[in-house]
Amino acid sequence: MAVSNLDTHALFVLGDLRAKLVKLFQARFVYVIEQSPDGIYMSEIDTESAMVVDDKPRLELKVGDHFRAAVLPSREGGKFDIRFRDIKMTIYGLGEYAFVEVPEGHGIVFKESHTVFMVFAAHEQIPSGLSKVLKAATAKAAKWRKGELVFKASE
Repeated sequence: MAVSNLDTHALFVLGDLRAKLVKLFQARFVYVIEQSPDGIYMSEIDTESAMVVDDKPRLELKVGDHFRAAVLPSREGGKFDIRFRDIKMTIYGLGEYAFVEVPEGHGIVFKESHTVFMVFAAHEQIPSGLSKVLKAATAKAAKWRKGELVFKASE
């Protein structure tokens, strides 16, 4: 039988990552983007109409009915699960995320296999050129060269 635990290192690293994600959702307009060699998916979340619930004791963040991020125990010591609609990612720690900043806002890019997922807090709503802005922010951490993902982690 597998034993799952949340070790101290995972608690601090992943708990801090969750706290930074909570700060992103303090912005009025938050954008999520999933990008892979096959294509791109973008969505806007208006935090004024989507209820943001920061459950600190359970190390969980919920936004509306579609977004959830939580620090959970695992065999590896801990994992960070992110779910947005049909998108599911699991981050195990350092080297799998990057902080990015562009003039329009800032975000966190998460990597899993050949896919990246970014949560981006905009200073104000992006009425036009959304894909250009989000692709530029993602490109600060992730690029695909000949179908292979090159990822520059922050930590």
